[in-house]
Amino acid sequence: MVGICHRVRGLNTIFKMSLSNQTLTNVTANLQYLGVLEIVLFFTLSTMSCCIFLFINGIMLFTLRSKILFCETSRYILLYNLLFADTVQMALSQLLYIIATSRITLTYPVCGFLTMLANLTTVVSPLTLVVMSLERYVAVCYPLRHATIITITNTGVAIIAIWAIGSLNILTRVLLLLEFPFEALDSLQMKDFCSDIAMFVGSMSDDYDKAFTCVLFISASVAITCSYIGVIVAARSASTDKASAHKALNTLLLHLVQLGLSLSSTIYNPLLTALARVLTRIVFVRIQVVFYVCIFLLPRCLSSLIYGIRDQSIRPVLMQHLCCQLR
Repeated sequence: MVGICHRVRGLNTIFKMSLSNQTLTNVTANLQYLGVLEIVLFFTLSTMSCCIFLFINGIMLFTLRSKILFCETSRYILLYNLLFADTVQMALSQLLYIIATSRITLTYPVCGFLTMLANLTTVVSPLTLVVMSLERYVAVCYPLRHATIITITNTGVAIIAIWAIGSLNILTRVLLLLEFPFEALDSLQMKDFCSDIAMFVGSMSDDYDKAFTCVLFISASVAITCSYIGVIVAARSASTDKASAHKALNTLLLHLVQLGLSLSSTIYNPLLTALARVLTRIVFVRIQVVFYVCIFLLPRCLSSLIYGIRDQSIRPVLMQHLCCQLR
C-alpha cells in the first residue's frame, strides 16, 4: 500500500499510501484547490467529529475503570485494551491531520515515531477482537472450565502477547528502513508532510506491509468465524444454556462487524481509485474527507457505544457518567 518515493504528491500518492495516514496527507496536498470557506468547513467537520468520538471513548474508558467488577472481569479488561488502542489511533490520526493542514513539516525521527505508534495500535485492535471472541467461545463451550482458563493472569498474558506482536511488527518495519541511504540526505528535516509514504522508502517495505496486513486480517477472520461456528454447534446441545449461547452469538457477530470496519479503512483504496478516475479533483477531496470521518473515525467510536448500550452492567454506569459530563 505504500510506494517507494516519499515525495510523490497528488493522485499517485492517493493510490499508494497507507489508508489511515493516506487521507490526512492527500486532503492537505489538495487543499490548494479549495476555497478558504471549504477548508475551514472540512477541518471543522473532521476535528469536531474526532473530538466527539474521543470524548465518548474517554468516558467509556473511565467507566471501565470506575468499578471493581470491570477491573476484575476478563472481557471488560479486553474491551478496555481495545478501546485504548482505538482511541490512541484516532488521536494520532487527527494529530497528523492537523499537522498536515497547518503545513508543518517534521523531522524523520519524529514522523517515524508517530507513524509507527499508529501502526502499532492498528495491529492491536484486530488481535484483541480475536482474544475476545475466544473468551466468548470458552464461556459457552466450556462453562465449567471458564473460570480456570479465563483468569486475570491469563488475560494479562494475552494482552502482553498482543502488544508484543504489534511491537515485533514495528521492529521489522524499522529494520526495513535500513535499506534506505539516510546518510545521503542533506538534513533529517522532511520536505513533505508526515505520513507512512514518507517512512516506507523501499520496495521490501511495500511487500511486507501488504503481506502482513493480509495475514493479520485473514487470521483474525478465521479465528472469529471458527469461534462463531463452535458456539452454534454448542448451542444445539441440550446441556448448553440457550440464553448464554444466543448472547454469545450476537457478541461474535459484533466482533466480525468490528473487524470488517477495521479492515474497511485499509481496503477501500480500490473504491477511491475508481472515484478518482471519474470525479474532479475538488469533488474527490470532498468525498475523501467524508470517508475519513465515516470509515476511519466512526468505527473506532462504535465499539464503546455498542458495548455501552448492550451490556447491562456497563449501561447504567456509562449513562450516569455521560449525563454528568454533559451537565
